[in-house]
Amino acid sequence: MVRYAVDGLARPASTVTGPVRPSVGGPARSIVPMTAIAGAVCLTSAQQGKKAKAVLLAGLAMAVAIVAFATQGVAQRKKQPAPPPVAKETPLSKVEEIKREQQPGAKESVQADVSARNVAVTSSFSGTEIVIFGAVDNSQQPSAESGYYDIVIVVEGVPSRQVVRRKSNVAGLWLNTSSATFDLVPSYYAIASTRPIDEIAPEEFRASHGMGFQHLRFPPAFGQAQALSSEDVKEFREAIINLKQKQGLYVQDQYGVAFIGRSLFRSTIELPANVTVGPFDTRVYLFRDDQLLSQFSVRLTLEREGVERYLHAFAFQHPMFYGLATVAIAVAAGLLASTVLRRGAS
Repeated sequence: MVRYAVDGLARPASTVTGPVRPSVGGPARSIVPMTAIAGAVCLTSAQQGKKAKAVLLAGLAMAVAIVAFATQGVAQRKKQPAPPPVAKETPLSKVEEIKREQQPGAKESVQADVSARNVAVTSSFSGTEIVIFGAVDNSQQPSAESGYYDIVIVVEGVPSRQVVRRKSNVAGLWLNTSSATFDLVPSYYAIASTRPIDEIAPEEFRASHGMGFQHLRFPPAFGQAQALSSEDVKEFREAIINLKQKQGLYVQDQYGVAFIGRSLFRSTIELPANVTVGPFDTRVYLFRDDQLLSQFSVRLTLEREGVERYLHAFAFQHPMFYGLATVAIAVAAGLLASTVLRRGAS
């Protein structure tokens, strides 16, 4: 019996409050523990009436924090390879939001949109619901219930590198015994259709367009820690998909799209609270008798708003100043608390 666990480099939208922690190391990971030490040392010493010593020790802790940050950052830049290119998180990137593709000879075309192209992520974000709607131009469908056309909707989130670990029972303890790294793993993947997709599109089309969980295209990364057989790769891929499904990040609804008229259709996609912030590609396919007639793509973006957005940008754009600011806040909080406690005791 084995178990699996996934480590990812993407940051979920629900982790927008508190100290910002980068994906792989970084300033917050080394500065925040030292921040706590600085405040605790200052408060403890001041409670004993040794104000000068408290300030001295706090300054020493601040210096240690800065040195730890600098040395760790340099070491990580030397040791860690550059991650693969992934979709950027900024909503200001000039990316074409709408794409249309019409098959030669097809009279019908599909038009679609989402209920919100920009979704604000704040500290109270607990998930959201996106409505995808559209229409079939030049529709020949006699009624909404006729099943003349089929619609497939795919929503794909930010790709990232994922590490999946296999845990085995060794002498009664669950230990990591092997692992595999995959690139370009979608942080979120939802697929909805008017009926099961294997009845709508042929196998070749689903494989070439990454339609369905079994056809997701995230290749094994180069430089694996250990050699992987084709069977190992298959097991690790299935483990990632199963774990993402349990987290509500991979969703499939075989009857999630419904026609509400001769040409109008709609579907509802839920984005959970743990979804990763960034751009989401929404693709709508129109089929008739196993043949693709038209395709429409639109992009929606989850972006941080409010104080969390500025804290996140400040921490990653100016890590040194962010580290100094957190240490200064901790020292000031310790001094303030010690002053209040000393006055209360007197």
